[in-house]
Amino acid sequence: MTPDPLFDVAGRRVLVTGGLGQIGTEFVRAFQSRGATVYVASRSVTAEALERHFGDAGNLVALPLDITDAEGVRATLRAVADDGGPITVVVNNAGLDTQPSAPPEVSGPFEDFPVEIFREVVEVNLTGTFIVTQAAGAVMREHGVEGSIVNVGSIYGMVSPVQDIYAYRAEQGQPFTKPVAYSAAKSGIYNLTRYCATYWGRHGIRVNTLTPSGVRRDTQDATFQANYTARMPMGRMAEADEFNGAVLFLASDASRYMTGANLVVDGGWTAW
Repeated sequence: MTPDPLFDVAGRRVLVTGGLGQIGTEFVRAFQSRGATVYVASRSVTAEALERHFGDAGNLVALPLDITDAEGVRATLRAVADDGGPITVVVNNAGLDTQPSAPPEVSGPFEDFPVEIFREVVEVNLTGTFIVTQAAGAVMREHGVEGSIVNVGSIYGMVSPVQDIYAYRAEQGQPFTKPVAYSAAKSGIYNLTRYCATYWGRHGIRVNTLTPSGVRRDTQDATFQANYTARMPMGRMAEADEFNGAVLFLASDASRYMTGANLVVDGGWTAW
């Protein structure tokens, strides 16, 4: 079957930050299997790590990258552009989150949440996204090319976490409060996206947000999964590959008249 040209990403140069994470891995596979060259970014990624992680590392390039280092990111993306052309699709997926199994020093009440942890999460989730977006857009402008930047948000950047989901932890003697830092950082992604969309719109650089909901992990305890899915209109958590269609849409010509938007793929969570 001939691929639909609207969704064709073959030959595109794609950067996925957090490319070895749960969702990032699936994004990489989605682009790789459709003929894109994918730069898999992580602080310590190597070609050998890609082979171990993906098996088939064809069309994959290991790109060691600290997204909080502005000078390093700009230099790296310019070096890539000088060696075959600029990256024209960016998926800002890297981020820090706090799971229900986290220790109390980083998951206690809001009144006691450590300022240094707040700064660390914002530095990665928001400042890091800003740095990569700024550098990628600048390189696209320098080379006179159009492109698509996809910033990964979160339902907890759109609405407040439902703390009742985690109440069972107190009953187990280990209270957990979903921390403020993740929500605050992710909420900033939306206006960063809108700002860049209007700033670069006439240059053909589109910037959109993709908002996922919670993803099922084998390591999650059964009570958390039960509480979460009870709140979910579709009655289940997402599988890690269920955002691939959305990211391919945003990266491809299928969304060529779409910028500054937020594509929500959340199983209905924010419809309540």
